[in-house]
Amino acid sequence: MTLHPGLQAVAGLLGTWRGEGSGEYPTIKSFSYTEELTFTDVGKPFLHYQQRTWSPAGAPMHTETGFLRVIDSQTIEFVLAQPTGQTELAQGALNLTDAGFICKLDSQVVNSASAKQVQTTRRQLELSADQLSTSFAMAAVGVPLTHHLASVLHRLSTTS
Repeated sequence: MTLHPGLQAVAGLLGTWRGEGSGEYPTIKSFSYTEELTFTDVGKPFLHYQQRTWSPAGAPMHTETGFLRVIDSQTIEFVLAQPTGQTELAQGALNLTDAGFICKLDSQVVNSASAKQVQTTRRQLELSADQLSTSFAMAAVGVPLTHHLASVLHRLSTTS
């Protein structure tokens, strides 16, 4: 399958990434986790995305899924769904670098009636060769936009 031409700028994401992360937020105790991300080409002008995390003891912690779209080679849209009752439409500029790219994505969040209330999120993805760094901030449960998660992932495999 040939990658859609509009996805060339993010082609370096294709495959599975894994690494360690840490989390904190004013309402919870700080923690560490292992994270795995998979970006898959489905032959359309978007990549399928799957994420999961687990504790140092191996217990599942979080998962989300969605689609990454590149608009006009300059903007990324990330459409995400989470089992905790949130959906996110995150958008931001795609800034190419010699080794990959950096994008900062601000979101609109919709919460289900039973979910904790998240007002907004901010994600950053930085691809540099075979390393993917992520950071995540959120405004939730009465706390203004605050850093929550950061991880450094390394490529496990390449898929197309």
